[in-house]
Amino acid sequence: MNLHEYQGKEILNSFGVRIQRGIVASTPEEAVNAAKKLTEETGTGWHVIKAQVHAGGRGKGGGVKLAKNLDEVKSISNDILGMMLITPQTSAEGKLVNQVLICEDVYYPGDSEPDEYYISVLLNRATGKNMIMYSTEGGMDIETVAEETPHLIFTEEIDPLLGIMPFQARKVAFNLGLSGVAFKEMTKFVTNLYKAYIGSDSSMFEINPVLKTSDSKIMAVDAKVSLDENALYRHKDYAEMRDLREENPIEVEAKAAGLNYVDLDGNVGCMVNGAGLAMGTMDLIKESGGEPANFLDVGGTADAARVETAFGIILKDTNVKAILVNIFGGIVRCDRVAQGVVDAYKSMGDRINVPIICRLQGTNAVEAKELIDNSGMEIISATEFQEAADKVAEVLGA
Repeated sequence: MNLHEYQGKEILNSFGVRIQRGIVASTPEEAVNAAKKLTEETGTGWHVIKAQVHAGGRGKGGGVKLAKNLDEVKSISNDILGMMLITPQTSAEGKLVNQVLICEDVYYPGDSEPDEYYISVLLNRATGKNMIMYSTEGGMDIETVAEETPHLIFTEEIDPLLGIMPFQARKVAFNLGLSGVAFKEMTKFVTNLYKAYIGSDSSMFEINPVLKTSDSKIMAVDAKVSLDENALYRHKDYAEMRDLREENPIEVEAKAAGLNYVDLDGNVGCMVNGAGLAMGTMDLIKESGGEPANFLDVGGTADAARVETAFGIILKDTNVKAILVNIFGGIVRCDRVAQGVVDAYKSMGDRINVPIICRLQGTNAVEAKELIDNSGMEIISATEFQEAADKVAEVLGA
C-alpha cells in the first residue's frame, strides 16, 4: 500500500527521524492558513508547495514549487490543486491532485552549503536480507545515477535477526563524506530510518533527498513509502491512511469483492484459480500471440455469483478482446465451476460481448466440458493447455 509524502513523514517522525515539517491542505484557503501556522511554529518565511500523489518526479511535472509570500502560497496552491500531474511515474493522463503539502523552507543560509543525499531501505530478495541503498547524488532519479555513475551507489545489507549495527550506520555516514556534527546526525538518522522500516512493516522507504542543512542537521525532505499489505492487520492506524482515489478503481472493486486482481495492458482477460496457475496462464496467452489484460485469481471458490463478479470486473477493461477461464479442479469440482460460468453467462446477457474460452481440468473435467458444450451458450470449451492456447489465438486472429 503506497502512502502520500505527508503520511510517510508522519511515520518517520514517530520513530524519531527528523523531517521537513509541513501541513496538508485541500483548498487554497487551507494552504494559506497552513502557511501561517507553519511560520508561527518554525519561523520559516518561504514555503514549499508539494502536490500529494502516489508518484515520484513531481517537481518535473510542476507539482513542487517555492512560494515567497502568502499570495504566492495561495496562487500556486490554486494552480496545483485539481491539476492532472504528469510525471515519469504516472500514465500519460497523469494523476489528479487532491491535496498539497505546505512545507517549511529548509534550504536556509548558514555556516556551510546544504547537501542532498539519497537513502532507501528495502528487501534484497536475492539474499533474504534488508538493504540500505544510498548515494551522494540526492535529488536526482536514482535510475539515472545507477545507469550513468553506478560507482556512486552504495549498499549495506542488514541481517533482519540482528538489526542495524552501530558500525553499519557509521559506515553509511562515512561513505557519504560526512564529518563532525553531520556525521553523528546521519548515524542517528539511518538508525531510526531502519527502525521505522521494520516497525511499520514496510516494503520500502525511499528518502530523496535526505538533506544536510547549512547548520549540519540531517532530515528527510521527501518520503516515498510502501507498506506491506499482508501486515496491515497489525497497523490499523496505517490501514486508515489508504487513499482509494490514488488506486485503480477496478482493482479497488475487485479487492472489495475478495478477488486478487491486478490490471495490465493486454487484450485477453484471465480468470484463474491459484496464483501459480494464473502466472502460467499469462505465459500461455503470450505464447498464443495475445497479451494478458489482467491477473485475476478467484481463489478456491468459483460459484455463479463469484464468476459473474469476475466477468464484470474483467469487462470493465475496454481493451479486452477475449476471456480465458482456466480452472484446475482440485478443491473445487470442475462441473460446479462450469455451472457457475453458464449461470453467469445467462445472467449477464449482452454484457458479455467478447469470446470466452473455458479450460477446466481436474475433478469432473469431462462432466464440465459436456455441461458447457450442451449449454447453448457461446462458450468455447477446452481441456488441454495447448488446446486453450490454440483457441485464444483463433479468436484473436493471431
